[in-house]
Amino acid sequence: MDQRMALIEPADSLEAFDQADVVVEAVYENLDLKKEIFAKLDGIMKPGALLASNTSGLDIDAIAASTSRPEFVCGMHFFSPANVMRLLEVVRADKTSPQVIATSMKVAKKIKKTPVCVGVCDGFVGNRMIHNYLREAEYLIEEGALPQEVDQAIESFGFAMGPFRMCDLAGLDIGWAIRKRKKSEGVMSDRYVTIPDHICERGWFGQKTGRGYYTYESGSRVPQDNPEIAAIIDAASREKGIKRRTIEASEIIDRLMFALINEGADILAEGIAQRASDIDVIYAFGYGFPRYRGGPMFYADTLGLSAVIEGIQRYSKQPLGDHWAVSPYLAKLAHENRTCLLYTSPSPRDKRQ
Repeated sequence: MDQRMALIEPADSLEAFDQADVVVEAVYENLDLKKEIFAKLDGIMKPGALLASNTSGLDIDAIAASTSRPEFVCGMHFFSPANVMRLLEVVRADKTSPQVIATSMKVAKKIKKTPVCVGVCDGFVGNRMIHNYLREAEYLIEEGALPQEVDQAIESFGFAMGPFRMCDLAGLDIGWAIRKRKKSEGVMSDRYVTIPDHICERGWFGQKTGRGYYTYESGSRVPQDNPEIAAIIDAASREKGIKRRTIEASEIIDRLMFALINEGADILAEGIAQRASDIDVIYAFGYGFPRYRGGPMFYADTLGLSAVIEGIQRYSKQPLGDHWAVSPYLAKLAHENRTCLLYTSPSPRDKRQ
């Protein structure tokens, strides 16, 4: 440890990077700030240097456009905690050169990460899919489940931790900031769940504040049921006129898995992921998906195309299921009388691939 710490040379100005081969920017998620930093780095760093952003979902094309060398800009999205998680999304922007992608992938392997090349969209692959997964988890607690019931169901399926334990670990204020940004951009969903906001408004941000969906004793990461959460959830349901009901574990698992699978199909159709197995690597190494189930897209294949589509359609017919719509890519495969899902089918490729 001492030897490796001695290799780190701190600096208090960007000018110190003038001879660096690679810079990975990791400031908080603010597009204007990132563009400002990249514009400054562009005037400092040597020709041919690689400029990467650790953003978890902001527009890499917009960041690259703030420089005079967009072909040398890419995303290198490390997963938290970066010293533990092996996954690294290498994000290919519109003008990123093939050499920069190859270098980024090689750097990732050199530092013993598992890199997956993805395209540009809000959230890339992992966070774009997890958004739908977390949204469905919020719908479940709004309709009748409690956070611990959702977490227990998904952990029994094999996940390392359920969605609400994961949110407490990551910090609820992160999601709150993203929701505020999207609200300011006018891109919020019609069915907006207010429960996380009510929790954050109390200053409960998860493990780091000792209270979130769960409570935590000082120095402990073991979640305990938060006795005040049920009242917050009940009030939010009543405010929307939702009659709460008992939700079985099987429905919890289905809805969370179908949310991942359906969005994953759209991602394949758009070419954001090159192949279904890339999505599975992302979820196995970055999100605690049970490896023995192979990842969300492989799991979809084990269920079969008809079972996935029928499941989505079944939940779309529930009183609060109007947000469900079968991915056009899934519908296309069904129209072609495909019996298996996505895993063995080639994904659409963009013109550069």
